[in-house]
Amino acid sequence: MELLTVRVEKPDPINFILGQSHFIKTVEDLHEALVAAVPGIKFGLAFCEASGKCLVRWSGTDPAMIELAQKNALAIGAGHSFLVFLAEGFYPINVLNAIKAVPEVARIFCATANPTQVIVAQTEQGRAILGVVDGSSPKGIEGPEDIAWRKDFLRKIGYKIG
Repeated sequence: MELLTVRVEKPDPINFILGQSHFIKTVEDLHEALVAAVPGIKFGLAFCEASGKCLVRWSGTDPAMIELAQKNALAIGAGHSFLVFLAEGFYPINVLNAIKAVPEVARIFCATANPTQVIVAQTEQGRAILGVVDGSSPKGIEGPEDIAWRKDFLRKIGYKIG
């Protein structure tokens, strides 16, 4: 077995979701869940088929996001993994529960806009995702001014009130 680190390649502001499912039907079901959760959503998704032709299956509503999903899915190459890239202005918080509710979805590894590395095991059979490195390590404990900033920020962007 060989351990690999695969960097998710994307523009800084773009959010994505990396998960695992168990059936080729995932592509269509994720597409339907995303457009039902956020009308007008712009996204691309790719799914690594783990049997049969073993293709990267894909769908989406935005050509640039579709291309990101395809490229990154192929680079990761782990069977039954999927990636959803959300165009700028669309966020995982608005679609994550809809994705988790898709019956084929078995796991979500991350939902982030941070720089991300995927830890992959390569065996003679194929690849598996062992985990992810999502962003950077903490540099300390937040203080009172950091708490005030966090609370103000969440209210400014509309995720908290009062």
